[in-house]
Amino acid sequence: MASPFGSIDNIRIRISTLESELRDLREQLALAEGFENKNVPSVPSPVLPCNGKENPAINDWLWPLAAEENTRYGQLNLRNASVLVVGLGGLGCPAAMYLAGAGVGTIGLLDGDTVELSNLHRQILHTTHRVGHLKVDSAKESLRQLNPNPRYVTHPEHLTSVTSVKLIENYDVVLDCTDHPTSRYLISDAAVLVGRPLVSASALRTDGQLMVLNNPPNNHGKANGGPCYRCVFPKPPPAESVVACGEGGILGPVVGVMGVLMALEAIKIIASTNKTVEGNAAGGLSGDTPSMLLFSAYNNPPFRSVRLRGKRARCIACSDAATITKEALASGSLDYAVFCGVKKQIAVLDESERVKAKDVLESKHNGKTPIILDVRDATQFDICHIDGSINVPYSLIESAFRARQNKDSEDQSLRALCNALSQPQTRPGDISIYCLCRFGNDSQLAVRKLKQLGFDSDGRRWIGDVKGGLSSWKRDVDPSWPEY
Repeated sequence: MASPFGSIDNIRIRISTLESELRDLREQLALAEGFENKNVPSVPSPVLPCNGKENPAINDWLWPLAAEENTRYGQLNLRNASVLVVGLGGLGCPAAMYLAGAGVGTIGLLDGDTVELSNLHRQILHTTHRVGHLKVDSAKESLRQLNPNPRYVTHPEHLTSVTSVKLIENYDVVLDCTDHPTSRYLISDAAVLVGRPLVSASALRTDGQLMVLNNPPNNHGKANGGPCYRCVFPKPPPAESVVACGEGGILGPVVGVMGVLMALEAIKIIASTNKTVEGNAAGGLSGDTPSMLLFSAYNNPPFRSVRLRGKRARCIACSDAATITKEALASGSLDYAVFCGVKKQIAVLDESERVKAKDVLESKHNGKTPIILDVRDATQFDICHIDGSINVPYSLIESAFRARQNKDSEDQSLRALCNALSQPQTRPGDISIYCLCRFGNDSQLAVRKLKQLGFDSDGRRWIGDVKGGLSSWKRDVDPSWPEY
């Protein structure tokens, strides 16, 4: 018998989300009450008890360094800096820990996944009792216990082309801790567009590699500046050769080493301008000569550095002949899955939340014909769409979700989304919703967002996606469906 309160997982997710929002509101209240100058730390430095006594080690924002070291290592720069960590897995966890320990003022945590038991041997911010929790909330809790001074900003979502530019432009440095070429190209493109240096690393089995890209950053379309990810890898690897560390296996300390080095490179970027923290001429990864650091646990020595070519003269992302624009990313017209030749669809939803394309028209839930919600942008919807479907772009759903998170009463996207789902007025409020996109990726993310916004009425309303999207529709239902 179904619970009248909805599924247990949904309740846990809602509790976790609300707790995170409450913590953020408390931080905003502290900011409003005592910190009007934006150049001071976002959260006041508390004096925590230590065996009944005040702990001077974290007072006056010298965490964790003495005054002399504070000056030598550029702690003031770290205190005023902001870093976005994209992915809170094996790379992101150690990187975030050392950024927090160094006293970076604002740390953004972006990940749309939940903690799994199989993650714990390498994702060291998470613990057994947080299995099933959002990774961003688990990481934030651990980091606050390490150092409560920084401002931790959680983004419980997967980065998309629609949201990437707006998110990344709010930070000074970006760490790409993801494990797939689609996200690496996307993050690099967005970092170039907003002029942010990017630290990128990967690890698999017993090997790892690390690069600092777009450093120094320059305005989009300029010939100078550091190379981007596309300069180093103009073409993605064959899709069948790509193996994530969760699939191919990883020795925990290997990915930990790479994550620690990512934090080091971020600190070097923040704390120095063409000089190292000791005052000597900069070199290596974040210096003037682009290079890739390679690590192999069983080699002797385990580290070696490979010099990289500079910025490509005709790079489509960062050269003066660049064709990738903010507008192209925001519209969702750049499909990174297609560019990388990905045939395997992302798996964000359970099978119970998905239907096959050939069953769409025949499917009935509670005896009512479901809503077919096409989440492609309006331009693609106008090219072709299923009769009777309604167009609500994923960008609108994402904007509504962000407005809800930020308590932005002026944003009209949530109202527009509610209106779209309630038209015509005869449409029952509990009718099922099938989300549909081109390949079945954005539709899964849309389902997640709609549920987090409460459109599933705590599980009483079924919301799911069409597996494989319109590509499956063409294959299984209508072979004459246009390709575009």
